[in-house]
Amino acid sequence: MGIGDFLKSSTVGAFVKKQFIDVIDWVEPGDGVLAWRYPMQDMEIQNGARLTVRESQMGAFVNEGRMADVFGPGLYTLATQTLPILTNLMNWDKMFQSPFKSDVYFFSTRTQINQRWGTANPLTIRDKEFGAIRVRGNGVYSWHISDPRTFHVKISGTREKYMVADIEGQLRDMTLGRMADAIAQSQIPFLDLIANQVELGQEIMAGLVPQYAEYGLTLDSFIVREFSLPEELQKKLDERISMNMLGDMGRYTQYQVAQSIPIAAANEGGLAGIGAGLSAGYGMAQAMGQALNTAYQPQQPPPQAPPPVAAVPVPAAPVAPVAAPAPAGDMKFCFNCGNKILRAAKFCGECGTPQPSA
Repeated sequence: MGIGDFLKSSTVGAFVKKQFIDVIDWVEPGDGVLAWRYPMQDMEIQNGARLTVRESQMGAFVNEGRMADVFGPGLYTLATQTLPILTNLMNWDKMFQSPFKSDVYFFSTRTQINQRWGTANPLTIRDKEFGAIRVRGNGVYSWHISDPRTFHVKISGTREKYMVADIEGQLRDMTLGRMADAIAQSQIPFLDLIANQVELGQEIMAGLVPQYAEYGLTLDSFIVREFSLPEELQKKLDERISMNMLGDMGRYTQYQVAQSIPIAAANEGGLAGIGAGLSAGYGMAQAMGQALNTAYQPQQPPPQAPPPVAAVPVPAAPVAPVAAPAPAGDMKFCFNCGNKILRAAKFCGECGTPQPSA
């Protein structure tokens, strides 16, 4: 740089004046902002400047990285009396007369409502009825900044702007960890979780309150909306519920027969065909029931054979005359068991199934 350029830059710099701040305030531009640093580059705060802190806000002065005075909602004239901590840090023996530099932060203390939580992956818990199961859950919660000093030191720091999105991941992980512990400690069966979701939400919230306080936050509400199983486990639960609802297989078969009669009556020859199918189904249900009863009855010892008895001659019974076989054209086959029966027969002599009219 030449001598001329040096003299030119020095001349311009001599006429540069520092800007002095008379009014310090902040209007939130939108949702989601938790902390905001007032721009102080090339600016100093005048003695007697006004600080405006609106409702749902708190303001704080930070000197050389150390949190000084914190202000709640109100209008303040900045002087030694209103800045006792900063005065001590600055070593002002009396009321300061010259402007000073200090970082000023604003914090939003509004309640952050409708914050959603949910299990990205199912939580594995031990259930009293089903054993180890995987559970999904979701709901909403709300919180607000209650201690700006702690929040600034532990969370937001010197960032120009700190948003809700920057901390919601941490809060969600805390929530899910506490939820798994609360469900396990409650010993509430999965089928009863929905009926007790209010109490469970209160228990989860009680465990989260001290964890939030460590960050300078207050948890205002915690709501559990629903619990559910993964799709494959839900199908298994539905099958179990269906079997419990069926109860007696015999009665269920009778119910099915009653429901099918109007449908069969509307079709020509339908009563015979549907009746035969339902009869076979009813017989199968009875056989299954008998097999289950037999399986659960205690085994009895085989009966002992009676002592031999002297044979007594028995007169031979008269032999009944053998009926002549029916002509082949008058025979048909049972459509249920395949037994050969007379064409005019209305029931099968082997399985008793009603036969449709020829």
